[in-house]
Amino acid sequence: MNTQRLYFIDALRAFAILMMLQGHFISGLLDTSTVDTNHPVYRIWLYFRGITAPVFFTITGWVFLFLLQRNLIKGWQNPRLKKGLKRALELILWGYALRLSLPYFLTTGRITKTFMRPDVLQIIGCGLLFSMLLYVLFNFLGKLRPVLFCAIAFGIFITQPLYSDIVFETLPLFIAAYLTKAHGAVFYLLPWLGYVSFGAGIAFLMPNKPKKLYRWAFGFMAIGFVFSFYSTALLHSLSTALSSSLLQQVTNNNFLFIHLGDVLMLFGVFMLLEPLVKHSLWQRIGTKTLSLYIVHYVILYGSFTSIGLYKFYHNALSWEVAVFGALGFVVGVTALVLLYPKLVKPLGRRVGLLFRLS
Repeated sequence: MNTQRLYFIDALRAFAILMMLQGHFISGLLDTSTVDTNHPVYRIWLYFRGITAPVFFTITGWVFLFLLQRNLIKGWQNPRLKKGLKRALELILWGYALRLSLPYFLTTGRITKTFMRPDVLQIIGCGLLFSMLLYVLFNFLGKLRPVLFCAIAFGIFITQPLYSDIVFETLPLFIAAYLTKAHGAVFYLLPWLGYVSFGAGIAFLMPNKPKKLYRWAFGFMAIGFVFSFYSTALLHSLSTALSSSLLQQVTNNNFLFIHLGDVLMLFGVFMLLEPLVKHSLWQRIGTKTLSLYIVHYVILYGSFTSIGLYKFYHNALSWEVAVFGALGFVVGVTALVLLYPKLVKPLGRRVGLLFRLS
C-alpha cells in the first residue's frame, strides 16, 4: 500500500488552525472601538480570517477521500470507512462537549441554547459522513467521480440564495440548526458541504504520489486566481445571458466562489513550500489540529467550567493588547499541545507515583 503523506496539507492545516486561534482571540476580546474597522490592515486580517473555514472543509473532503482511494480494498469493505465513521462521531461528540456548561446544567438541570447549535467540529464530522456516503453510492462511476463531486459543490454554491434563510419549522431544532444559518449557528451543512465535496473531487483528480508537484501548484494557483478575481464577472455574464435572477443573487454576494479561489491559491502556495515544511514544526502542528482546537476552546471560552478569557475580557482589550495577547495565546496553546506528550504527561505520571508511594 502506498504510504505517501501529503505534507503540504499538514502545513496548510497548521496555517489554518493558527489563523483560527488568533482569529477567535482577537474577534472575541478586541474592543473594536479602539480600531478603525475600515483600515486596510484590519480589512486584510478580517478577509484572511474568513478563509480559515473554507480551508478546513476543503481539506476534510480531500484528505479523507485521498485515504479511501489509497487503500487497495474498495467499496464497503474499505477499512478506512470504519475509521472515518469513528472519527466523524468523535468530532461531533467533542463539538457538543465543548458547548456544555456544567455549572449551568448542574444548577438548572438544563442545557444552554447555544448547545443545540452546531459548531465547526460537528460540521466537519458531518462532512466526513457525507464524503463516505458519496464514496459508497457512486464508487461505480470510476473516473467520472470527480465530475460528480465538483458538480455537487457548484450546485450547492449556486443555489445558496434559495436555502440560506429557510427555517425548516417542521423539523426539531436539533436537526434544523444543522441545515442553514437561519437558527443562528455559526456553521451549518449548507453551503459548507460544498467545500467538502470539492475537496473530495480534488482527491480523485490528483494522483497519490504527484510527480513535479510544482506543476500542480501553478495549476491550482491559476484556477484559484480565476475563481477569486473573475468568477463574479463570469456569473454576472451568465446571469444576463440566461436572465436568471438566482445567478444574479449569487453574483451580488459571491463569497463562496471567491473563497474557493483563495483556498486553491493557498493549496498552490503550500505545494511549492512542501520541501521546506516536510518533517518540520509546521507539519507537526498540522497533525494536532483537533487537540489545538479543544485546548484553545477551553481556555478562551471556558468549556465545561464557563470560566474562560471570554468571560472576563469580552470585547474589552485595546488593539495593542489584543495583538500581543493573540500572539502569546497562539504560542502558549501550541506549546502546551506539542509538549504535553513529552513533558506534561510524564510529569503527571511521576506526581501520581509519588502520591502512591507516600
